[in-house]
Amino acid sequence: MKGKRRVILLGGMVLTSLTLLTACQTSATNNNSSSANTSKVVAKATKYQVSNSDISNAKKLLINSSKWHYNAKNKVYYQVNVKYGTKTKSSYESMGIYIPAAYVNAKKSGTNTYKISINTNKKVNGYTASTAPIVMPINTPGYSAQQAPTGYESGSAKFTKAGFIYVLAGCRGLNQTDSSNGSSPWGVTDLKAAIRTLRLNENRIAGNTNRIFTFGHSGGGAQSAIVGSSGNSKAYIKYLKAIGAPLATTSGKATSDATEGAMSWCPITSLDTANEAYEWNMGQYSTSGTRASGTFTKALSNDMAKKYAEYINKLGLKDSKNQKLTLKKSSSGIYTSGTYAEYLKAEVEQSLNNFLKDTKFPYTATSMNGPSGAAQQSGSKHSGQKPSGAPSNNMKNGNNSKPSGKKPSGSMPNGGAGAPGGSQSSGKTYKTVQSYIKSLNKNGTWVKYNAKTNTAKITSLKAFVTHCKEASKDVGAFDGLTRQQTENNLFATTTRKNGHFDSTMSNLLSENASKYAKLKNYKSSYASAFASDLKQKDAQGNTMTTRLNMYNPMYYLSDYYKGYNTTKVAKYWRIRTGINQGDTALTVETNLALALKQDSQVKSVNFATVWGQGHTEAERTGNNETNFIKWVNKCLKN
Repeated sequence: MKGKRRVILLGGMVLTSLTLLTACQTSATNNNSSSANTSKVVAKATKYQVSNSDISNAKKLLINSSKWHYNAKNKVYYQVNVKYGTKTKSSYESMGIYIPAAYVNAKKSGTNTYKISINTNKKVNGYTASTAPIVMPINTPGYSAQQAPTGYESGSAKFTKAGFIYVLAGCRGLNQTDSSNGSSPWGVTDLKAAIRTLRLNENRIAGNTNRIFTFGHSGGGAQSAIVGSSGNSKAYIKYLKAIGAPLATTSGKATSDATEGAMSWCPITSLDTANEAYEWNMGQYSTSGTRASGTFTKALSNDMAKKYAEYINKLGLKDSKNQKLTLKKSSSGIYTSGTYAEYLKAEVEQSLNNFLKDTKFPYTATSMNGPSGAAQQSGSKHSGQKPSGAPSNNMKNGNNSKPSGKKPSGSMPNGGAGAPGGSQSSGKTYKTVQSYIKSLNKNGTWVKYNAKTNTAKITSLKAFVTHCKEASKDVGAFDGLTRQQTENNLFATTTRKNGHFDSTMSNLLSENASKYAKLKNYKSSYASAFASDLKQKDAQGNTMTTRLNMYNPMYYLSDYYKGYNTTKVAKYWRIRTGINQGDTALTVETNLALALKQDSQVKSVNFATVWGQGHTEAERTGNNETNFIKWVNKCLKN
């Protein structure tokens, strides 16, 4: 058994197989005896001893049944300013609950208010008030705060018409004035408090509180994944107590913040190794900017790529055939051979073949770098929607990290949306598949197409990266050398507005100082800054490493980490990513999906990469919100 670690060490990662067609969409298969044993371990690890003060606190957070409002157009009863903590101070910390009118009986209680009781007889889309799922959007690009609703939320209509209860929970984030209370782990803490409050009030609201699904994109996708993987984590208890969240019901039963399912589009997550993953997947193939020859950052990039290989080889991921996925030294590239590299190559091929299967030609490539990086691809069935379930009063969705150099984070190199590597022109129409493939091979043949089977093969992962997924961020893609990245702000303290968090980068800067000092742009202050920041603690006394682990889904899903089997993990997962995005490495979502498939608590994982799309709510076909709704229905009606 691998040594479990709380601290992040990079190494070779073990990933899965070449049968990507199966791996992308299949259910997780778990041994029953293993699942039973895991349940006992998890129950013990998450058990909470309720106190009298917890019960007293809960009584203050009961929802007033006489303060509901009504939206006649969409036939929804709703209540806003529902507090989920007795000690909350931020204007972000409340939620709105939106319930289809069919699920309640209502009587006037005031000029514009109603008193409701639950109607268990009527149905909406086959659901009743006792079976309807509860969906929670997390629209927090760049780990920003999510505004609490102040009235009827128009973004809820599609979901309530589907028979869902829609809960928009405001939460703190990085656009707050008080940076230390907008950083890790406060955003997820707020969401957990909202979930516990729903369970406290399960008899006062419609909906099944055991059927809670979160969904989000980018930083929101990351937080959806964190919530889904960290259910009932004891690490959050001190933070929940700090805001007066309900840790128990009024009858003395411990509440839970575990969820049933999580939807993540392009999650910017796994920050413990995200910098190293970026250099292994993309950075090693770049020779410009901070990766130019002769710079110390190029040497750092290569060293980070090697460390990522070490991490992969220790992580213990496997493919659907139970084959370990590992990386090996190679003659060209840094650890670019081995089962893990082959698995990723097969994943890219599958993404391209899905595109060929889904797309009707003539096909017009248009920009995927709109307000939310959305891809609008005319001639195909791909969607380019606004953020899923996005609150109408929320900020415009954006990329998760700050731009580096002259290229915006998440944009395609050379400005080519739907234009991998600039080999395709935005707005250009391709009459046939052959003309499209020809455009991909414009700068060198790397895609081989079989017209008889309408399938393609790529020559290498490197070829795909250099043509379609070039690095768009500087070395230190998430932990910038001058703390300039968005994620640095995620680790603010009461005395610092941002902080370094990557222990691998810190070790490399210290251990290789003499080597780096001989190269361009090196500063000895980089190493000391990292070392100093990693010693900082937050107001609750937790270190950077602990806070980093709390915001890392993999920490709870892989036995490489100490957090494995210490939380209740969501049963159902759906992950989508635009394969062309430069915002994060392809390995991030892939590793998450693979770890989930190996977790005995997980029932199914629906994972796919989407060709030609970037940092957006990527979908192979159709509308992202509609697809999410269909997925929830399928999870619950199977």
